[in-house]
Amino acid sequence: MIHVGIGYDVHPLVEGRKLVLGGVEIAHSKGLDGHSDADALAHAITDAILGAIGEVDIGHFFPNTDPRWKGAPSKVFLAEAARQVSLRGGRIVNIDASLMAEQPKIFPHIAAMKQNLGAALGLDPKKVGVKATTNERLGFIGREEGIAAMAVASVDLPE
Repeated sequence: MIHVGIGYDVHPLVEGRKLVLGGVEIAHSKGLDGHSDADALAHAITDAILGAIGEVDIGHFFPNTDPRWKGAPSKVFLAEAARQVSLRGGRIVNIDASLMAEQPKIFPHIAAMKQNLGAALGLDPKKVGVKATTNERLGFIGREEGIAAMAVASVDLPE
């Protein structure tokens, strides 16, 4: 039976941090602030997968109060979400995600993101959709104060 989950994440842009999205380090004057690597795309996908299996969110599995996750690469979170699916006898069917950012340009990095995300999830990169859009200069995203991501995951679970 197919189950669907949705995920959302947002992090502020700050100076002095690397910008990591979809496991790809992108050259930019600012990076995302957070306890781990603050990869908003990976976090949204993790939450979408966890939601599809009826689990709690990423913060319960990887609390930002736990020093083990300080600076951790988000591929660890993705791999755990995929493991949770496997523990239930399921499989991830596909992922579809969108990034919202004014800068930097995301398109040149999408193929590498799909590769990284697929590898972390044990999923063919062809089954990972990543798109990007701006916020037309509106709101905190438009003012380049942060980056947001949304994701949907479909998971096939036994009844």
